[in-house]
Amino acid sequence: MGKSVSAQFQTLRDQNGCALIPFITAGDPDLATTAEALRALDRAGANLIELGVPYSDPLADGPVIQAAATRALQRGVTLDAVLELVADVSPELSAPIVLFTYYNPILNRGIKQFLQDIYQAGARGLVVPDLPLEEMDVLLKPAQDIGIEVTLLVAPTTPTERIVAIAKQCQGFIYLVSVTGVTGIRRQIESRVQDLLQELRAVTDKPIGVGFGVSSPEQAAQLRAWGADGVIVGSAFVKRLAPQGQDHPAGIADLESFCQQLKAALH
Repeated sequence: MGKSVSAQFQTLRDQNGCALIPFITAGDPDLATTAEALRALDRAGANLIELGVPYSDPLADGPVIQAAATRALQRGVTLDAVLELVADVSPELSAPIVLFTYYNPILNRGIKQFLQDIYQAGARGLVVPDLPLEEMDVLLKPAQDIGIEVTLLVAPTTPTERIVAIAKQCQGFIYLVSVTGVTGIRRQIESRVQDLLQELRAVTDKPIGVGFGVSSPEQAAQLRAWGADGVIVGSAFVKRLAPQGQDHPAGIADLESFCQQLKAALH
């Protein structure tokens, strides 16, 4: 039933590779385009794909992803519709799907039920940006039993002892946020990321994915050179799919070639 997130990272490590992890928002511009986009990203060499479940109060997301989530919600995209999509498409993909969702929808459905539902649909990982360290056990233990790996976020402002605690609990990979603030496209990556990568390396051997603000092949290559195990790119992909009056196939073609450029930069 699909490769786990850890197994995917292990394969790449054995080949001395760096994972490319695109992020797109489910249901923007519509679910059929999301399905096409997942296939295109997989074809273009994505190693894992983060799929954002639209949420009405996305604290960690910048304007591009917030707008995408709002559009998807306005179209009536629900968690059930997203899971149906994952169930349809995931068997065709070699990249494991990692769902990105806030804690509230998980609690609403019931933690165990939520984890079982997403596993059955074919998701293998979960990123919960607003899960407090203190609540982690409630989610991590049942996730481990079910086979979902939960990724936690480390921010540039996270104190060292908290970094150690998060790294210890993390499953799959550690999500290192490269900037202070929300997601979005930025021209430069803060050099603090290089220090943070070294800090994390000193306390864990788990894979580290870096995201927030990465929008070009040059930045991806820079992160790889600094020692990242994975590079997460969100807003730059979401923007390419955003409805701008162009027909969807142009968006998909653009998405695919951008994914190929990023992948080439990580070789």
